[in-house]
Amino acid sequence: MKIFLSSDMEGTAGVVDWSQCIGPGPEYQYYRRLLTDEVNAAISGAQSAGATEFLVNDSHSTMQNLRPDELLGNARYLSGRHKPMYMMQGLDPTFDAVFFVSYHGSMASEASTLSHTYNPKAIARVLLNGIEVGESGINCLVALGHGVPVVLVTGDDTTAEEAGRICPGIHAAVVKHSVTRFAAESLHPSEAKELIFAAAAAAVAGLPSASPPAIELPATLEIDFGNGDFAEMATWVQNVERAGARTVRVTAEDPIVLFRTFITVVQLTRAIVE
Repeated sequence: MKIFLSSDMEGTAGVVDWSQCIGPGPEYQYYRRLLTDEVNAAISGAQSAGATEFLVNDSHSTMQNLRPDELLGNARYLSGRHKPMYMMQGLDPTFDAVFFVSYHGSMASEASTLSHTYNPKAIARVLLNGIEVGESGINCLVALGHGVPVVLVTGDDTTAEEAGRICPGIHAAVVKHSVTRFAAESLHPSEAKELIFAAAAAAVAGLPSASPPAIELPATLEIDFGNGDFAEMATWVQNVERAGARTVRVTAEDPIVLFRTFITVVQLTRAIVE
């Protein structure tokens, strides 16, 4: 049984500031250890329910936050920031399930610690078939394209709620409750690991009744930007149409094509702001 695990970092218990999840400072070094522990808790929980193979896609920042020799389950480690499928690179139909570990809420959410949607300097809000989504919902497009269910998400309460909009019945390990974008009440790391272990085990045990994400096709992404310049620039990408002063829309029958179009738009926005 094969598990694809996409790991971010903002959703780790205790993380509330960029200095804690962007290197190379001492705070980052401490919290990357906690991230590794949460990833390993998910792997261990899955193993206890029968999972045997793991691919961990390091999906945070420069995507080189984990230490491969410390990953449990003889997990393969996919790292590096230049990935055509970004946070979902490496997923294919041979996998039985997808885990999202240490994810965060969308930029448009009321209060989610370190919330953003791919590029906080450009993207203000994303709708998928009219449903407000964060990175979890957008990434589900790739899972749907390969016919693989997304069965686990870990992070704060907002993240769990947003993932459930696209994946009804997803198992969620809520390791912290956000107060504002830069404050949260977190579980003790030991309790967070126990919760993730249990949720991962339950997610794998429930696989016989799990289904791919509930996204109707053809699917439409509507992207709101911080200003109209980003919206105009996004229309340089094929099939992206202007839908308002700061908004663009793109529709596709193939969810993977839709995801790749979105990622192309994101990369363009980063080229402008960086």
